Amino acid sequence: MFDSDALFELEPAAADNLSFAELARQPLSELVAQDWAEALAPVEPQLRDVLHYLASDAAAGHEVLPSPSNLLRAFRQPLSGVRVLIVGQDPYPTPGHAVGLSFAVEGGTRPIPRSLANIYKELEADLGFPPRVHGDLSRWAEQGVLLLNRVLSVRAGAAGSHRSKGWEAVTAAAIRAVAHRVSADGAGTAPLVVILWGKDAESVRPLLGSAAVIASAHPSPLSASRGFFGSRPFSRTNTLLQEQGNGTVDWELPPLP
Repeated sequence: MFDSDALFELEPAAADNLSFAELARQPLSELVAQDWAEALAPVEPQLRDVLHYLASDAAAGHEVLPSPSNLLRAFRQPLSGVRVLIVGQDPYPTPGHAVGLSFAVEGGTRPIPRSLANIYKELEADLGFPPRVHGDLSRWAEQGVLLLNRVLSVRAGAAGSHRSKGWEAVTAAAIRAVAHRVSADGAGTAPLVVILWGKDAESVRPLLGSAAVIASAHPSPLSASRGFFGSRPFSRTNTLLQEQGNGTVDWELPPLP
């Protein structure tokens, strides 16, 4: 039985009140869940390098997104609780949008990004849930959905500006760690469903081993009509989870208080 409440017992990370420079000096175990700290230990030097790069970028007067407190947010959800992996590209470059979870924004952000609006359209067509006017996807994360961007930071107003700065090695290690966890009985890999939207996400396939994969076009307005709409990723994910004996995800997002 999957206990979603167990996922967020982790205390708020030390990143909450730190600058990027201070973040780079903190022990990894204080920034992410303990099992993530162990999984990312082999790429900690690369992570330190990219954190120092962000500190220098910020010191040069550039606005770096998301904030230090949200930069490693995806890794505060324990690795052991991940059931579904959704791979994004890099954070939204609009100030106030990036929150450290791929495709998500803060609940009060208006309008929501167009890719997320298309995700909601497909969610309604797939499962009948009405689109939300907010972009808070934390309810999905609470149920073991890892919303992981391939690159975890961006310079405000400059999409893709932090690609090839070191994040790719870190997130590749993270994706391998998720896909190659040993099952509870030790007889194979742990259950997992991976959702890949677009060519950038598809590039991680070699890291996924035998994990179940659902792939389609990206939900961007430029590509959603080329195979994202009608792909039914949410119901298909739940079918695969049930086949794995791993419950289902309640994809309906509650309205904000």
